[in-house]
Amino acid sequence: MKDSQTVLEEPLQIPLDRLNPETLRNMIVEFVTREWEELSGPEHTLDDKVEQVLRQLKAKKARIVFDCTTNTWNIVPCQ
Repeated sequence: MKDSQTVLEEPLQIPLDRLNPETLRNMIVEFVTREWEELSGPEHTLDDKVEQVLRQLKAKKARIVFDCTTNTWNIVPCQ
């Protein structure tokens, strides 16, 4: 029997090879515009930022995770 405390589940990692390339790019664009809006200047274009995140994902320096509790995804650094 479970007690009444909320059980926090670990986010699920989404493998890059399971995502359609266009979907992956759209996710990265959404992430970049959401997370980097006030952190970047005009010296970096949207495409520059997308490529930087994509390189980090492919190098396994970052990963895409899905939180089943909130039904949201995010890109987070690998630990």
